[in-house]
Amino acid sequence: MLVDSGDLLRRATRRTAGLGIGGVSAFAELAFLICVLPTLTVPPARPAIFTAARAFAEFERRRIERYHGLRTAGEYSGERALRYLGVRWLVGGLGAGVLVLILLGAVSALVMVWQMVATGDTIGAGEDKMSWYDPITFVLFGTLLVFVTLQGLLGVENLDRVLASHFLGPTPQEVLRRRVSELTVSRAEVVEAINDERRRIERDLHDGVQQRMVALGMLLGRASRRPDQAARLLEQAREEAGRVLLDLREVTWRVYPVALDSDGLHAALESLAERSGVPVHLRYELVERAPSTVEIPAYFVASEAVTNVSKHAGATRIDLSVTRAGTMVVVRIEDDGTGGADPSGSGLSGLARRVAAVDGVFTVDSRPGGPTVITAELPCAW
Repeated sequence: MLVDSGDLLRRATRRTAGLGIGGVSAFAELAFLICVLPTLTVPPARPAIFTAARAFAEFERRRIERYHGLRTAGEYSGERALRYLGVRWLVGGLGAGVLVLILLGAVSALVMVWQMVATGDTIGAGEDKMSWYDPITFVLFGTLLVFVTLQGLLGVENLDRVLASHFLGPTPQEVLRRRVSELTVSRAEVVEAINDERRRIERDLHDGVQQRMVALGMLLGRASRRPDQAARLLEQAREEAGRVLLDLREVTWRVYPVALDSDGLHAALESLAERSGVPVHLRYELVERAPSTVEIPAYFVASEAVTNVSKHAGATRIDLSVTRAGTMVVVRIEDDGTGGADPSGSGLSGLARRVAAVDGVFTVDSRPGGPTVITAELPCAW
């Protein structure tokens, strides 16, 4: 795998700049601590001290996020911010010291190279002429020093990130409280998704199967009253009974396809593609079968999306893909229809709740004029 040297240089420059800024800010933080620690025992002064500490800590948090790529929640008290500064200035000073040593080393290396190349003197301006082993010694020790200083920079950066994550990130109690809140929301979304599913089934039975059963009863009644037209009416009744069976089969497939249990998600999606009124191009890349907690929402996202496209989008093609990205199963449905789908509509919002119930991510991109892209990312414990 080839490494982009330009991108590598930009990242190294950005990270070095972040350490340099952190080194300068460390001295300001040390001066702040020296000034405020004696007054920390005075209760009226604490709010102002904690506010100033949060301002310093927020500066460091934004610096680390911008230059070192670590995102923290930013939900921390002024007391935690002050404790963070009490340790952070040491790390920042260490980073500044490493950078100063690198600068001095670079200057010394330039002087040594000038001595060897321009004057031919030995390193250190000795009276003897340069020996054959001086360049070898210079290269070996120079390479060793470069390696050690780079490791020092990486160590300081890592320590900086660890401190920010520990002091400025959420505490275990906050993580637990946030998780409880997420589970409460997910439970409500599961209940709402179940209610939406019940309403949809009732609507399908009422608008489809029930109406056809009424028509079938009327045909049989007319056949019993008109013996002369009985054969024709019974033929119509037989055809209507076939339509009732098709509608029932469609409803049961939308409730829960049998193929999903017996043959897995791939077979269920193939059957979905065959029954679709719009051509569906399926791309299934999962090597091993996913758990049912992933297959069920994945199927219903695909099924509801394909049904909506067939009814409302005016599309001529649907691209359905199921792929794996790390620990996530990604279901993506794209059509070439008119676009303009409303994510807050009952169908798409129901899918969003169903995906959120398993800690997944659901997105809809549907600009007017198309295309429409629906994506569901479902966590999977392989």
